[in-house]
Amino acid sequence: MHQFDLDNIDFRLDSEYFKKEYLDLDKKIDDFGYEKIGDFAYVTDGIHTSIDYCDSSNVRLLSAQSPKSNYFNLSRNVFISKKAHSLNPRTALKLGDIGISTVGTIGNCAVITEDIIPANCDRDLGIIRDTKGFFPNFLSTFLLTKFGRFQTTRESTGNVQLHLFLYKIRGIKVPKCSEVFQKCISELVNNAHELRLESKKLYENAENYLLLELEFSDLDKKLEGTENVNIKTYKSSYEVSGRLDAEFYQPMYDKIDDLINSLPEGNSKVTDEFEMNFTNYIPEKDKEYKYIELANISDNGVIDSYTLATGNDLPSRARRKVQTGDILVSSIEGSLDSCAIVTKNLDGAICSTGFYVLRPKKMSSEFALVLFKSKLIQNKLKQLASGTILTSINKVDFLNLKIPKVSQDIQLELQKDLILSSTALEKSNELLSKAIDAVELAVEKGEQKAFDFIERV
Repeated sequence: MHQFDLDNIDFRLDSEYFKKEYLDLDKKIDDFGYEKIGDFAYVTDGIHTSIDYCDSSNVRLLSAQSPKSNYFNLSRNVFISKKAHSLNPRTALKLGDIGISTVGTIGNCAVITEDIIPANCDRDLGIIRDTKGFFPNFLSTFLLTKFGRFQTTRESTGNVQLHLFLYKIRGIKVPKCSEVFQKCISELVNNAHELRLESKKLYENAENYLLLELEFSDLDKKLEGTENVNIKTYKSSYEVSGRLDAEFYQPMYDKIDDLINSLPEGNSKVTDEFEMNFTNYIPEKDKEYKYIELANISDNGVIDSYTLATGNDLPSRARRKVQTGDILVSSIEGSLDSCAIVTKNLDGAICSTGFYVLRPKKMSSEFALVLFKSKLIQNKLKQLASGTILTSINKVDFLNLKIPKVSQDIQLELQKDLILSSTALEKSNELLSKAIDAVELAVEKGEQKAFDFIERV
């Protein structure tokens, strides 16, 4: 009997489970020699009870959407209370833990690094801990190869939504590569992570420079002491804005308006600076598209992933066709900072209607990105969001949003940092891809071939 059949503890009979491609990949791992994750690591998952969210906490909450391909997307900016964190030590994430998605895009994973903790997670994130004999970065990289992906895909089960259960993770086979090779892969991933941090720092430099030039570097301080009481007449409130909710009339927002109105270069409206793409594009049924949604935007304004799908399989919200240089700005409260520039490789892609698609008339795309992600404009976007079931920004309010005018010299300075940031991120992604390719090569043709590949590429 084939080892593949012995591993079928759920007695699966469906043809999907016995695809020839899976059988071939499984045999290659068997021939190389392997250990199962459950034999050398502790496997658990996140909090199963309701989450005690807390915006003022510094403890991040990671979920299935957080891990990508050997890095974490932290753009959701969701936090759990310190009390809940301390009451859940099992789920508190530790340095070297591997977080793996068990729903959604199953199998995405990354290693917890110092810049992520303190952090906790919900039940949709699997945790692989204390990987004795295996470098965490190597294990995470293996899980992202075709040899790891086929196992997480094959072992996912469920009717309404597929789920990768913990006992299935424990049964995943991992090739017994040498310590020297594992260390080499780990160093590639570490180098990629350093470049990613450098990219983030360069982006933050650009944003800080903008706020400094606008004299808003101390924005939080300028907004301190703002009272929570604001008295408005009907004529100066509802008659102008059509809003009756108290949140909209917080004095803090009036103060931000005063700051924008006092800028030496003046201000303009979104509708004056950008062409807006509101045209509904109907995807061709059999054509394959790159699809961008809110979860694909990283915290430094980069579209770091996308979904490949035919028009027939795209969701109904996939209705905006984008082009190089477009700025995507989220209209959904809770993810308003999900803004990004469309790069050349995504020209012609489709994005969700949850984005506003902006095409700068004169303003540089890089400056526009930093502007919309800045604290100044993010506060105004929060003010504009309205609704009950799905809180979002309506088109008219967004088009009339006031934004600062800035000199070309400042825009060019920002552009330099953004280009350097983008280059660092591109190099990081290349190293991560190189690590995955090297592990696949090691399993198929031996570690020496993989070492040669690493040196050559």
